[in-house]
Amino acid sequence: MTLQRFLVLHDYGMGGLWWWIHARSEREIMETFAEVEVVDDPKNLARFADGNLDEVNIDDPVMPPGLAEAREERDAQRDLPGFGELAGRERVWIRDTSYEDEIYFEELGPDGRRLRQVTVEADGTMIRTGPDDWPFNPPRDLYNPDLRRYEISAAEFEKAWNAA
Repeated sequence: MTLQRFLVLHDYGMGGLWWWIHARSEREIMETFAEVEVVDDPKNLARFADGNLDEVNIDDPVMPPGLAEAREERDAQRDLPGFGELAGRERVWIRDTSYEDEIYFEELGPDGRRLRQVTVEADGTMIRTGPDDWPFNPPRDLYNPDLRRYEISAAEFEKAWNAA
């Protein structure tokens, strides 16, 4: 298969790291690097068209900073149970209990970005928010096998949404 050029972003909320990656497919990029997304927005494609970003061949053994760590993280995840199980879905619902004082019910789109969220605070207060409420909305990595343990049903998410 022929290599194509893809604009790739690691979005960390307040900014991001960008690269042009030459790969066979978007999926190959997502399966090779953790916490990245392939960007196809015409505005961003035009913004970086002048070649001011690193050009990276996915088959190269040495990667630039940021991308090297993303490859190492993905290499560690690839053979774990749950790897990639949430990817490719139109919607994913999770209940993230990894925070000390809050629980987050999240509805994620196919790109891993939050569409709706319910925050349950330590005192039981429930707050619902939507995408217009977040100035920063970095995507969740739907290939990450750790995210699979937080998956819930649409009905469970809707129950929390309606209760908030």
